[in-house]
Amino acid sequence: MHILHMATIIMTDEKFTMLDQKIDALIELCATMKRENQLLRANEHNWHSERQQLVETNKLAKTRLESVLNRLKSLEQSQSS
Repeated sequence: MHILHMATIIMTDEKFTMLDQKIDALIELCATMKRENQLLRANEHNWHSERQQLVETNKLAKTRLESVLNRLKSLEQSQSS
């Protein structure tokens, strides 16, 4: 074999090795991003659930406050009559 031909083969092997390493890095990056995405989706679900609970608590507080205000108005009207 000629030295030039062997150098070409070595360069090709090096390029394949580099390509293989880059592919491995991309596979690992993809797996990492998939795990992060799953975590973000779980967090989003939890935040939606928490928000729904807060909305319900707010509605209950509003209803109770309206009830108290109505009783105060009734009491005020009965005292002024």
